[in-house]
Amino acid sequence: MDDPQAFAALLGTWRGREFRPFRDGVEICVLRPGAPGVALLRYAPGAGVPRHRHPALETILVLEGVQSDERGDYPAGSLILNPEGTEHSVWSEAGCTVLIQWNLPVEFVA
Repeated sequence: MDDPQAFAALLGTWRGREFRPFRDGVEICVLRPGAPGVALLRYAPGAGVPRHRHPALETILVLEGVQSDERGDYPAGSLILNPEGTEHSVWSEAGCTVLIQWNLPVEFVA
């Protein structure tokens, strides 16, 4: 079993963390690699992730900006639960940063 991990003061320090390219217009800062995994995703204005399916629960906390999908717009402070079997695409018109936790990697369907 993995040892517990703590990220003291993450809410006050995430802006200074090192991000690397992930997808076009989206950067990632991996906090816990693998599955389950935890990361920060930073979307540039207008960036998005194509339609994908969730084979297991994914949890998103919007830290800054607004993340959107076909169901609506989620401003900072929103907690988004994407249950197993759900599908959507994700974008951010003005840009955003989210904390994401996934139990299994998504499956792209587009």
